[in-house]
Amino acid sequence: MIIGAIEAGKSSLVKALFNDEQPARKTQALEYRDWVIDTPGEYSENPMFYRTLMATSLEATIVVMVQDATRDRNYFPPGFAQGFPQACVGVITKVDHPDADVQRAEGYLRQSLGDARIFPTSSYTSEGVPELRAYLQEIVSE
Repeated sequence: MIIGAIEAGKSSLVKALFNDEQPARKTQALEYRDWVIDTPGEYSENPMFYRTLMATSLEATIVVMVQDATRDRNYFPPGFAQGFPQACVGVITKVDHPDADVQRAEGYLRQSLGDARIFPTSSYTSEGVPELRAYLQEIVSE
């Protein structure tokens, strides 16, 4: 299950994971694609939807928390990953963007994820995407 703020790059990341070159579109509801659940950004930004994320996570093997490297705010509360019954991993998106601050994005994710693994990625250049795909497929196939 992939979660993160509005326009954090979740849907673009899903498309990159599947080598889908179609342009990403706004996710309006939960979208199931093969081994991925893509969630709307509103679910991460509005605490009223946290229950929905927690319930949906019961269908997932792992939770992928996405942080946009161009944002100067963390949309996940501290220790948020501890609320999920399964492991979480972090993904930093848009690392190729001129305004990207990967170190800041990692710091935000660490507040919410602790010591979990973090993958810096770019859906545009595919940087980090093959490594993330391999990691997720290994977890899902276990």
